Amino acid sequence: MSTKPPPNAGKSWTAAQDAQLSREAKGNTPTRVIGLHMGRTADSIRSRASDIGVSLKPTNQSPYGTKKR
Repeated sequence: MSTKPPPNAGKSWTAAQDAQLSREAKGNTPTRVIGLHMGRTADSIRSRASDIGVSLKPTNQSPYGTKKR
């Protein structure tokens, strides 16, 4: 049983898609969800974000284990 590739698998990235990736990353959207929105795999989202200098790290969350009790 094989899974169907995402709709944009193997296609070039456009400036509009780069902008959408930046916007969603700034909004702390999970990588997998960005991939679903854009029709690409989570791996391709991570790879492109790295290529264009977009951080996928959450910006408004405390690192694990640092929450006050």
